Amino acid sequence: MSYPTDRPATWFVTGASRGLGLELVSQLLTQGENVAAATRSTDRLLEALGRGVDTTALLPIQVDLRDEESVRAAVQATADRFGSLDAVVNNAGYGYLGAVEETSESDVRAMLDVQVVGVWNVLRAVLPVLRDQRSGHIVNVSSVLGLTAVPGWGLYCAGKFALEGLSEALAAEVADLGIDVTIVEPGYFRTSFLTPDSLRLPATTVAAYPALREMTQNHLDLQGSQPGDPVQGAAQIIARVRDSVSAPLRQLLGTDAHAYATAKVDALRDNLDQTRDSAPVTDFATV
Repeated sequence: MSYPTDRPATWFVTGASRGLGLELVSQLLTQGENVAAATRSTDRLLEALGRGVDTTALLPIQVDLRDEESVRAAVQATADRFGSLDAVVNNAGYGYLGAVEETSESDVRAMLDVQVVGVWNVLRAVLPVLRDQRSGHIVNVSSVLGLTAVPGWGLYCAGKFALEGLSEALAAEVADLGIDVTIVEPGYFRTSFLTPDSLRLPATTVAAYPALREMTQNHLDLQGSQPGDPVQGAAQIIARVRDSVSAPLRQLLGTDAHAYATAKVDALRDNLDQTRDSAPVTDFATV
């Protein structure tokens, strides 16, 4: 993608009313870009932005990401308003902390509807536009927990692992169409992600998992002390989109994210080494 320099770029951002999404919208508006901010509550978005941000280049859109037609209408409204579409950020999501056994069917469907189906709906809506203009950048905000899993985050990891696979395949599919793809993998950032309003917990817990109850409380207590700065995180995402030449597929944000990912790679390498001799046993014998 060649980032436009002769006009404001147009960004389409989901999950825009809080966290990294909100910071991203705020910085982009301050820098003179056009922003279509997709959210479940435009009132919350406008209240969060406050009066210090020039909203003349802002298109607040109330969107249900689970509804394909709602998403398509939002993308069309963006094109109608700004006449272009340059960067798409799939940022919507929330946390869930509970044992696999404790998750209900509705918990599972709700999580995957947002983190997988919602992203897929956005991609189906924006790809024809980006493909026709042979330019654009798709940013899928995953998590370091899309690379490695820890106890209690099984449902959240399931959604992010799926997003990682989708994004890898997508990047290869559109590589020759002028479209770039970035997978953002943050660690713990000082946003509202760990607040009781944002972090979902199981309705019923099982006594066999006392360590998860302690982990839950530790995470709630971490709020306000997370190492990641959302201002810097958003700035790095913007910089990655503006300068996409020879950039890697994955953008890790935070020393904690890098440490978790490195540990996963080391563990995977050890696993591969241990199965080097046994893996070929299942092949047909060669003549």
